[in-house]
Amino acid sequence: MLRSSGIRYLIVSLLALLMFIPMFFVGAVIDGRSDYSREAVRDVGKEWGGAQLLSGPVLILPVVGPVVTSENRQVTDPQTGETITEVVEVSKIVYKDSVYVLPNDFALTLDTETTIRSRGIFNVPVYSAQADLAFNFDLSGVDSALFTDERIIWDEAQMRVSLSANRSLRGDASLSADGTEFALEPVSGGSRFGGITSDIGDPRGAQEYKLALGLNGAESLRATPVGRSSQVTITSDWPHPSFYGAFLPDGSDVNDSGFTATWTIPHLARALPQISRRNSDETARNDTAFGVRFFQPNDFYQKAYRAARYGILFIALTFLTVLLIENRSRKPAHPVQYILIGIAQSLFVLLMVAYAEQIGFGAAYALSAGATIALLTMFGAVGLKLGNRTPVLGLMLVVLYGVLYLILRSTDLALLAGATLAFGALAGTMYMTRNEDWYGPPKPAKAPKGAAAVAEQDPDGPPAA
Repeated sequence: MLRSSGIRYLIVSLLALLMFIPMFFVGAVIDGRSDYSREAVRDVGKEWGGAQLLSGPVLILPVVGPVVTSENRQVTDPQTGETITEVVEVSKIVYKDSVYVLPNDFALTLDTETTIRSRGIFNVPVYSAQADLAFNFDLSGVDSALFTDERIIWDEAQMRVSLSANRSLRGDASLSADGTEFALEPVSGGSRFGGITSDIGDPRGAQEYKLALGLNGAESLRATPVGRSSQVTITSDWPHPSFYGAFLPDGSDVNDSGFTATWTIPHLARALPQISRRNSDETARNDTAFGVRFFQPNDFYQKAYRAARYGILFIALTFLTVLLIENRSRKPAHPVQYILIGIAQSLFVLLMVAYAEQIGFGAAYALSAGATIALLTMFGAVGLKLGNRTPVLGLMLVVLYGVLYLILRSTDLALLAGATLAFGALAGTMYMTRNEDWYGPPKPAKAPKGAAAVAEQDPDGPPAA
């Protein structure tokens, strides 16, 4: 390298930036493996039941009323005896838009138990849930939804509950009102949502309904606050919940053995009419659904992404360490040797992912970091000829990879640790180079040609005058 320290530092900085290229390709490999993992999770989750959304129940009251229509009739003209067509108005009683009634008091308890399913090398958390619903209806205002001469066919009332998919249902499902059991049937039709329905007859005498369902699912579990007063409780043995949706829980208890979360939602908090001639179930699903994701925290692909993002920082710090400790060497490191160091540290991330898929993150990190530290320390001793300065390089690498491990283990403190490390490295570099001659030693001045020739002929100088 050039004699100027400033030029050497600039070249090493450019080499550190050049390491974006191998880190980019390592990131592409990680991205491909992550996509493969997500595909496996989706496939297993879909086969088990998929993400579940329970919406309802809703009471459907059929309505009939008169409709005046025009009909063409063939009649005989009394004067001419010919058959003619005339238009007459006919009044008929037909079915009209039903009245949809949402529960007055609505209580839902979802108790889930998780298991781990495997697809190749990937583990997917899935759950089995038991849903228990208790609700009632206030029918005192349904007449306000009727027009003149319309009436409700009470004996044909139906109850309907929407589900993400009927194939997720497991075990027995039951619906009862005040001890009376009702038969349940799947909802038919072309809707992308499934569901169950029941012909419950005249609902005016019922005090409280109870519905019990068993279902399988994966990834997430949600519900809608269909009651005028809604209380929802979700319990599970999964220790890493991620609550999301239109409402967050009023309170939750999360520990290593699972979680319990409770929502209490008044009718003013959701824009759903209690009684309507239009089914508001789709609005409830789209705008008011809430629940929990069965989150896998900080998996090794997420850690690998963060390691790749911090990779340039750690490569630059390693380059800087090598540059500082070999700065007084008669034979400084060659740019190709810096590139080899950068590639070795780029491959560390790839090694970590490859081994983590087989033996878990902790063991994979220890194995990959240990191999990388040993390789670079040995290269410093043999390739860079650092001599007694080699332990300094090894100690710095141990500190770097120890800090990186802490960064990857803690998502909350990652930025703090990375920024502090970068600032500390900069401060240390500024201190160690405080007396650096950035321009290098001055070049020796060249003597004029004439004077040099005289000096060669008469080394003792010209004779005295």
